[in-house]
Amino acid sequence: MTHTDDNPDGKRGAEKNASQQSDLDYKINVLFGGSVVRKDLVKAVKGNAIVPSYVLEYLLGQYAASDDEATIQAGIDAVRKILAAHYVHRNESELVKSTIREKGRHRIIDKVTVTLNDKQDVYEASFANLGLHGVIVEPATVKANPKLLVGGVWCICDIEYFHSDDSRFVPWILGSLKPIQMSSFDYKSYLASRRGFNTEEWIDLLIQSIGFNPEMFGRRAKLLQLVRLVPFVERNYNLVELGPKGTGKSHIYSEFSPHGMLISGGEVTVPKLFVNNANGRIGLVGYWDVVAFDEFAGKRKRTDKALVDIMKNYMANKSFSRGVETLGAEASMVFVGNTAHNVPYMLKHSDLFDELPEAYHDSAYLDRLHFYVPGWEVDTIRSEMFSSGYGFVVDYIAEVLRSMRSTDYSDRYQQHFTLGSDISTRDRDGIHKTFSGLMKLIYPEGEATPAEIEELLRFAIEGRKRVKDQILRIDTTMAAVNFGYTDKTGTWHSVTTLEEDEYPDYYRSQLPEAENGVESPSELEPAAENVAMSVSSPAEAAPPLFEGHREFQENQRGVSYETLLMPYLRGATAITIVDPYIRVPHQGRNLVDLLALLAAAKDPADEIAVTLVTREDSAEYTQQQLTMLGDIQDSAASVGIRFTVKFDETIHDRSICTDHGWKILLGRGLDIFQKGAGNQYDLGSRCQEFRQVVAFGITYIREGLR
Repeated sequence: MTHTDDNPDGKRGAEKNASQQSDLDYKINVLFGGSVVRKDLVKAVKGNAIVPSYVLEYLLGQYAASDDEATIQAGIDAVRKILAAHYVHRNESELVKSTIREKGRHRIIDKVTVTLNDKQDVYEASFANLGLHGVIVEPATVKANPKLLVGGVWCICDIEYFHSDDSRFVPWILGSLKPIQMSSFDYKSYLASRRGFNTEEWIDLLIQSIGFNPEMFGRRAKLLQLVRLVPFVERNYNLVELGPKGTGKSHIYSEFSPHGMLISGGEVTVPKLFVNNANGRIGLVGYWDVVAFDEFAGKRKRTDKALVDIMKNYMANKSFSRGVETLGAEASMVFVGNTAHNVPYMLKHSDLFDELPEAYHDSAYLDRLHFYVPGWEVDTIRSEMFSSGYGFVVDYIAEVLRSMRSTDYSDRYQQHFTLGSDISTRDRDGIHKTFSGLMKLIYPEGEATPAEIEELLRFAIEGRKRVKDQILRIDTTMAAVNFGYTDKTGTWHSVTTLEEDEYPDYYRSQLPEAENGVESPSELEPAAENVAMSVSSPAEAAPPLFEGHREFQENQRGVSYETLLMPYLRGATAITIVDPYIRVPHQGRNLVDLLALLAAAKDPADEIAVTLVTREDSAEYTQQQLTMLGDIQDSAASVGIRFTVKFDETIHDRSICTDHGWKILLGRGLDIFQKGAGNQYDLGSRCQEFRQVVAFGITYIREGLR
């Protein structure tokens, strides 16, 4: 999720030339040299090859895993030559076949799938792009690479040609086969190198490994990206993500790991997913770490009732039946799909699972889900969000995550915090699995500070609460739960979802109240943790203005200067704004938005004096800043606002003071909104309530008249 920065130079830093290495990139190459690659290189070598990123990064890891520019360029050239010589394009398959025939032997890169021909008792390979079928494969090759039997594997293969007059003889011979993925790695070295990074740096390294620029994401947005990786590091983890299209929901499961399989929701069958009773062959869950269902949403989609029943049992018990035999598997299940309506519409008219097919819109199935990723919080993917920095070679980090599936960190919070007593076993399982997965990703040695542990615990609780609260709308027989935890002092910390804070009336209208004696969120006083602004209707008497501190979560909507500031600024004739960062255009637009509200709220015949105290930008951009502030001054004068600017290089804190007795302390100044798409048709650029905010706090202090 994009966000603005205290220092506008950070924005300019994000636009640096790829050859200008950041401090983080330097550290990454020092501590993980040979296991990382510059993430923009994939696009440089991909061309028109329809091949997963992990295949390309495997090759780049062989030839371009360096921070030396000459080595990188030589590596790119080498990978391009390899792709040109060996990658099979479907429209060139006949040319490749001819090459194999003429040379007798040729190396190719293609996706290989193997089936058992039980009539002849042989394994036969099919090549997706080359279009070959019936190529004999040695049983030892299949035994060493069982995924060839389910879904197929990208491989580097040597294909030979030998013609025979016997029409039953297949002339194509598989000389060798090597799956495109790492065979081994040093886990102890991985842990040792992790110690060289602080938490923020490590999270940024993981975000760059996914392929994104961490400077374009806030802390919560980074966690939303990382939770998508939990299915790779946790066995039998059930994740759902529903949200608008274009947010990259399926990217990780198709491109990030050779251990994940992405299939269309409409292509799922019992034999393909679990077991084919006709031949006894195990399906995808027996061989893949993650099975993700793309395009899973759609109310009118036809579903197999038998599949739903088997899936419910598997998600709950990690097992499925083959006739009279019960089999177990470890594959995590991920369900991603698009929503047709926004969040308040779904909350008002149905629930946040509204788009699921009818057979899956069932409390028994939904209760098996461990975490609901709020896809509506994830920004639409844009070109500037991709990273040109260094991240792990995908097959390297994929093997790291896979190796940690046997580790369990679910109890690491218990020395500091205790979950609420009425949280059910299934709720606890969901919270524990998410918490354990995030711990393994961010703190792989299992050690973190209480504050760091609390951050992940709250996030894990919120994701399970989102699931449970929607189930309560569907099945009113289920008992309501107060989601939260106590610390070692016995203080209770309630956890709410972001949409609960944004749309409390819609969110709680269909929820029963919990009965464990702990106050429900609707009964609590506005807390410093999760508070949404509310506006009284014109028919009601204006309540006294709130005094004290409020906190707003990253990605929260419904916040504007109109509700946040204007109730405290109306009636003032002199206002002083202290904000050291009014330097670049988007910060100037924020200031203009506030001045426009002040002008609209006053009598046209009156004047208001507004003084801005700020700092000068660096010498390179001073003229741009002065020109911008001069233009604002001229524009403000035309609507009765006397706008003046004072420069003070010593200021850092942000505040607004009025001559009628209010002081407002602004943690981030006026710069509270995320950047957004930036195009002129973005509704958020016209109405602040539609924009997402960064995390910030605000304090209102009544000082008395000046």
